[in-house]
Amino acid sequence: MYKWLVALIIIVPAAELWGIVEMGRHIGGWATFGLLLLTGFAGAWLARSEGRKVWQQAQRQMEAGQIPGNSILDGLCVLVGGFLLMMPGFISDIVGITLLFPLTRPFYRLFLYRWLERKIRSGSFTIRRGPPRW
Repeated sequence: MYKWLVALIIIVPAAELWGIVEMGRHIGGWATFGLLLLTGFAGAWLARSEGRKVWQQAQRQMEAGQIPGNSILDGLCVLVGGFLLMMPGFISDIVGITLLFPLTRPFYRLFLYRWLERKIRSGSFTIRRGPPRW
Protein backbone atom coordinates (compact mmCIF):
# COMPACT_ATOMS: atom_id res chain seq x y z
CA MET A 1 0.00 0.00 0.00
CA TYR A 2 2.73 2.44 0.94
CA LYS A 3 4.68 1.67 -2.24
CA TRP A 4 1.67 2.78 -4.31
CA LEU A 5 1.26 5.91 -2.21
CA VAL A 6 4.92 6.87 -2.60
CA ALA A 7 4.73 6.20 -6.34
CA LEU A 8 1.65 8.42 -6.63
CA ILE A 9 3.29 11.19 -4.62
CA ILE A 10 6.27 11.16 -6.97
CA ILE A 11 4.80 10.20 -10.37
CA VAL A 12 1.60 12.29 -10.43
CA PRO A 13 3.23 15.67 -9.65
CA ALA A 14 6.05 14.89 -12.10
CA ALA A 15 3.53 14.09 -14.86
CA GLU A 16 1.53 17.23 -14.04
CA LEU A 17 4.64 19.39 -14.16
CA TRP A 18 5.67 17.82 -17.46
CA GLY A 19 2.19 18.54 -18.87
CA ILE A 20 2.33 22.16 -17.73
CA VAL A 21 5.80 22.66 -19.24
CA GLU A 22 4.78 21.06 -22.53
CA MET A 23 1.61 23.14 -22.73
CA GLY A 24 3.68 26.24 -21.97
CA ARG A 25 6.00 25.39 -24.84
CA HIS A 26 3.07 25.05 -27.24
CA ILE A 27 0.80 27.95 -26.28
CA GLY A 28 3.02 30.14 -24.13
CA GLY A 29 3.50 30.67 -20.43
CA TRP A 30 0.79 33.25 -19.78
CA ALA A 31 -1.79 31.34 -21.80
CA THR A 32 -0.95 28.20 -19.84
CA PHE A 33 -1.27 30.08 -16.57
CA GLY A 34 -4.60 31.52 -17.67
CA LEU A 35 -5.84 28.09 -18.72
CA LEU A 36 -4.87 26.64 -15.34
CA LEU A 37 -6.75 29.44 -13.56
CA LEU A 38 -9.76 29.00 -15.83
CA THR A 39 -9.97 25.26 -15.17
CA GLY A 40 -9.65 25.88 -11.44
CA PHE A 41 -12.52 28.37 -11.33
CA ALA A 42 -14.64 26.38 -13.77
CA GLY A 43 -13.99 23.26 -11.71
CA ALA A 44 -15.12 24.95 -8.52
CA TRP A 45 -18.30 26.20 -10.21
CA LEU A 46 -19.06 22.83 -11.83
CA ALA A 47 -18.39 20.93 -8.59
CA ARG A 48 -20.74 23.25 -6.72
CA SER A 49 -23.45 22.88 -9.36
CA GLU A 50 -23.18 19.09 -9.64
CA GLY A 51 -22.81 18.74 -5.88
CA ARG A 52 -26.07 20.60 -5.39
CA LYS A 53 -27.84 18.28 -7.87
CA VAL A 54 -26.48 15.17 -6.16
CA TRP A 55 -27.47 16.50 -2.72
CA GLN A 56 -31.03 17.21 -3.88
CA GLN A 57 -31.28 13.75 -5.41
CA ALA A 58 -30.11 12.16 -2.15
CA GLN A 59 -32.66 14.20 -0.19
CA ARG A 60 -35.46 13.09 -2.53
CA GLN A 61 -34.45 9.47 -2.12
CA MET A 62 -34.33 9.72 1.67
CA GLU A 63 -37.74 11.44 1.76
CA ALA A 64 -39.11 8.54 -0.30
CA GLY A 65 -37.69 6.08 2.24
CA GLN A 66 -34.92 4.83 -0.04
CA ILE A 67 -31.23 4.44 0.75
CA PRO A 68 -29.28 6.98 -1.36
CA GLY A 69 -26.47 4.57 -2.29
CA ASN A 70 -25.84 5.79 -5.83
CA SER A 71 -26.20 9.40 -4.72
CA ILE A 72 -23.54 8.89 -2.07
CA LEU A 73 -21.15 7.44 -4.63
CA ASP A 74 -22.02 10.28 -7.03
CA GLY A 75 -21.31 12.76 -4.25
CA LEU A 76 -17.92 11.17 -3.66
CA CYS A 77 -17.15 11.41 -7.38
CA VAL A 78 -18.18 15.09 -7.43
CA LEU A 79 -16.05 15.82 -4.36
CA VAL A 80 -12.95 14.18 -5.82
CA GLY A 81 -13.59 15.68 -9.27
CA GLY A 82 -13.90 19.19 -7.84
CA PHE A 83 -10.71 18.71 -5.83
CA LEU A 84 -8.83 17.48 -8.91
CA LEU A 85 -10.01 20.43 -11.00
CA MET A 86 -8.77 22.91 -8.41
CA MET A 87 -5.31 21.32 -8.42
CA PRO A 88 -2.90 22.78 -10.96
CA GLY A 89 -2.26 20.42 -13.84
CA PHE A 90 -3.91 19.20 -16.98
CA ILE A 91 -3.96 15.47 -16.24
CA SER A 92 -5.85 16.01 -12.99
CA ASP A 93 -8.18 18.40 -14.86
CA ILE A 94 -9.08 15.73 -17.41
CA VAL A 95 -9.81 13.15 -14.70
CA GLY A 96 -11.70 15.77 -12.66
CA ILE A 97 -13.92 16.74 -15.58
CA THR A 98 -14.79 13.11 -16.27
CA LEU A 99 -15.66 12.67 -12.58
CA LEU A 100 -17.98 15.68 -12.66
CA PHE A 101 -19.57 15.09 -16.04
CA PRO A 102 -22.88 13.23 -15.55
CA LEU A 103 -22.40 10.98 -18.60
CA THR A 104 -19.02 9.59 -17.50
CA ARG A 105 -19.63 9.55 -13.74
CA PRO A 106 -21.46 6.16 -13.79
CA PHE A 107 -18.23 4.43 -14.86
CA TYR A 108 -16.45 5.75 -11.78
CA ARG A 109 -19.49 4.95 -9.62
CA LEU A 110 -19.43 1.33 -10.85
CA PHE A 111 -15.69 1.14 -10.13
CA LEU A 112 -16.24 2.46 -6.59
CA TYR A 113 -19.15 0.11 -6.01
CA ARG A 114 -17.13 -2.94 -7.06
CA TRP A 115 -14.14 -1.81 -4.99
CA LEU A 116 -16.32 -1.36 -1.90
CA GLU A 117 -18.00 -4.71 -2.52
CA ARG A 118 -14.61 -6.49 -2.67
CA LYS A 119 -13.46 -4.76 0.51
CA ILE A 120 -16.63 -5.69 2.38
CA ARG A 121 -16.59 -9.32 1.18
CA SER A 122 -12.95 -9.75 2.17
CA GLY A 123 -13.64 -8.30 5.61
CA SER A 124 -11.15 -5.47 5.29
CA PHE A 125 -13.94 -2.88 5.31
CA THR A 126 -16.64 -2.81 7.94
CA ILE A 127 -19.47 -0.45 8.73
CA ARG A 128 -20.25 0.15 12.38
CA ARG A 129 -23.25 1.81 13.91
CA GLY A 130 -22.91 4.25 16.75
CA PRO A 131 -19.87 5.71 18.46
CA PRO A 132 -16.64 3.74 18.68
CA ARG A 133 -16.32 1.40 21.64
CA TRP A 134 -13.27 2.02 23.80
